[in-house]
Amino acid sequence: MSQQLSEQEIIRRENLQAIIDLGINPYPSESFPVNVKASEVRANFTEENQEGYQEVVLAGRFMSRRIMGKASFAELMDSSGRIQIYVNRDEICEGEDKTLYNKVFKKLLDLGDFVGIKGYAFFTKMGELTIHVKEFTLLSKSLRPLPVVKTDADGKVYDAVTDPEIRYRQRYVDLVVNPEVREVFKQRTVIYNTMRNFLNEKGYLEVETPILQPLYGGAAARPFKTHHNTLDMTLYLRIANELYLKRLIVGGYEGVYEFSKDFRNEGMSRFHNPEFTQIELYVAYKDYNWMMDLLETLIEKITMELYGTTEVTVGDNVINFQRPWKRYTMYEVIQEFTGTDVSAMTEEEMFDFAKSLHISVDKSMGRGKLIDEIFGEKCESLLIQPTFITDYPVEMSPLAKKHRSKEGLVERFEAICNGKEICNGFSELNDPIDQRGRFQEQLELGKRGDDEAMVLDEDFLRALEYGMPPTVGIGIGMDRLTMILTNQKSIQDVLFFPQMKPEVTKTEATEE
Repeated sequence: MSQQLSEQEIIRRENLQAIIDLGINPYPSESFPVNVKASEVRANFTEENQEGYQEVVLAGRFMSRRIMGKASFAELMDSSGRIQIYVNRDEICEGEDKTLYNKVFKKLLDLGDFVGIKGYAFFTKMGELTIHVKEFTLLSKSLRPLPVVKTDADGKVYDAVTDPEIRYRQRYVDLVVNPEVREVFKQRTVIYNTMRNFLNEKGYLEVETPILQPLYGGAAARPFKTHHNTLDMTLYLRIANELYLKRLIVGGYEGVYEFSKDFRNEGMSRFHNPEFTQIELYVAYKDYNWMMDLLETLIEKITMELYGTTEVTVGDNVINFQRPWKRYTMYEVIQEFTGTDVSAMTEEEMFDFAKSLHISVDKSMGRGKLIDEIFGEKCESLLIQPTFITDYPVEMSPLAKKHRSKEGLVERFEAICNGKEICNGFSELNDPIDQRGRFQEQLELGKRGDDEAMVLDEDFLRALEYGMPPTVGIGIGMDRLTMILTNQKSIQDVLFFPQMKPEVTKTEATEE
């Protein structure tokens, strides 16, 4: 099927051909010697400080043009922002040949084209910083028009590109017309780098573990499945990297971490994407109390790096990440928000209690899953300030160590912030006999219809039988954490390329 072009796209292709006919290569191969960014000129150039800005070389997108006879003003946008440029026909064209200005700059150059300029900085009579162009080069021709973001006389945007269908599916367009989006992803990088530096300074080793796994494990989730033709075997995209990182603790490392891409074949929402990033950290000879203290210190450090304060505005809330954070046990928080002590309830009683709260549950759910549903429906969304939920029932945590003093519980915590979980951690179960029994219980839940129940991993059990020291582990959801720390409403806003439904073209929609 031939490509259907809009009128503007046809005009741009005609302009492209006209440029080629003039003997100008619209896609040159040579490097262009950029020596400064627009933001640097804006930040440092003054009437008193002109040194170093008399030979400015900039490159970026051509974003506006005001033609005034043989002279024009325009805007150039590079990765750091916009800057005004001034072009005089007689200064960029040699001799009597005015083609570059009269034909190319005035008529054949389109908004969105990449251009390079050489010139010097100055202030106009109106006091606006401008680059006086002495040389002009077309670097890349744009064949599609960018969405036009309109502003009023005061410079306020009133027709911004906000349609998620455009923004998420065509992120490359979103990043051009909504420069503030680029700042979110720069902040995301600051979060990653701060974490990495913090952990490296403590001597922990950054590692990589398999994404394609013969068995999925380390979390309660449904996996994506694929097939390896040469080995003729089923493989799974990892849902977590926990079991592999703990194998490395068995192997002798005392602190390992990984920023991992994980994949879970589950529902999508503004808090869930089937492909997501988390960091998992495992440290030998420590417990969950130590890890909660470490997390508080780490997040406090990140907020200071981002904003110079521990207070972060998220929607209508001001969240303070200063240590110490509030702590509830799982049973305490349920009693706090439902008024009922569920600690001694049987599975049947828990099921009836959940039904009385109008929570959707079914008979495939074990006691742990029922507690999780009650907490998720009645408590989680009310926890706005960073809060630790600790001491989970053993049924909810098949990889966590039993509590040292509380029967039926494990040494596990989750950190909740702005109504959502941002991490999960626990003192790791290192008793191979207990671990085998927990896996067996998960298999029974799977037989009852729980498609998120864990499978039994014999190699992991073998590793534990060689001996794993007391260890604590944590997994932090990087996407959710970034949402909170950058004040974004949807996980799609912190992923460059979120998963989306197949695109339906206008032709396909008409045919249907």
